[in-house]
Amino acid sequence: MTTRTIKDVDDETWRKLKMLSAGHDATMGKILKKITNDYEERSRNFWDKILNGEKILSDKEADEMESFVKKLRKEKGFR
Repeated sequence: MTTRTIKDVDDETWRKLKMLSAGHDATMGKILKKITNDYEERSRNFWDKILNGEKILSDKEADEMESFVKKLRKEKGFR
C-alpha cells in the first residue's frame, strides 16, 4: 500500500469521502475507484445519448439550415 496526495481537497469534501468509506465498509481507494468508474459511465452514456439518440431535425431541415447559414455568413463577410 502506498500513500498518495490529493491536491485542493477541502475539509468538507474530505469528511464526506471518509464518511462514504466508513459507511460502506470500504477503503478510500475502493470508494475513489467506484466514483471514477461511475463518472466515466455517466459521461459515456451522456455522449451516447447525444450522438446516437433521436434526431432533432430531419435531414431536409438540417440541409436547409446549413445552406441558410452558409448564405448568411457569406453576406456578412464571415468565412
